[in-house]
Amino acid sequence: MALSKVNYNSLNVTAAASKALKWNSTPNGFETGDVGGSLVLLATETASSSATITFDSNIDSTYKEYIFKFFNIHPQTDNKDFGVQFRDGSTAYDTTITTSYFHSVHDEADTSTSLAYITGHDEVQSTDPALLSEGISSDADHGSSGYVHLFDPSSTTFVKHFICRSNGTRHGNQTSDVYVGGYCNTTVAIDGVQFKMSSGNIDDGVIKMYGVS
Repeated sequence: MALSKVNYNSLNVTAAASKALKWNSTPNGFETGDVGGSLVLLATETASSSATITFDSNIDSTYKEYIFKFFNIHPQTDNKDFGVQFRDGSTAYDTTITTSYFHSVHDEADTSTSLAYITGHDEVQSTDPALLSEGISSDADHGSSGYVHLFDPSSTTFVKHFICRSNGTRHGNQTSDVYVGGYCNTTVAIDGVQFKMSSGNIDDGVIKMYGVS
């Protein structure tokens, strides 16, 4: 059986950062580009005593999934919760949401642990922010990190699902591992996402928004 050989010089394989090799419709067959599952960085926001961190552009039908990664979110004052809300075509971040929330907690002294579903942290057809991380300490070396996945925000047929995972350093020197899931109860497209503390400002931290190709 004869082997078919390809002349590399006949292929369009110009290098590009963060790209993969894929087929195209031209006679020479190959090009570089995004492939399914690739993360495309769309925006980076850095807090500096900020009341909110807002992403109000590039959320559209280009991608079916958006990921927001937050790094070392630090509250200006102690024992504050970190949350997210969504905009559905208006100017306000007040979409009606329903969520479920559970966490595990363990302290540095190894004297207190818990694993629980916290009904008091659920949102029930609420316009309040969905809680992502609770009771974050304002100690200089404390904060919270994690991610939010938002699915198909431009759909005008279905509600908009989102999930979150985070780990925060709570007041009292505890680690809090949080799982949140929920949906925006609207068939209007979501076009903005906003993060904020339960009160006071976000003293420091970075949030990056990615589209999933």
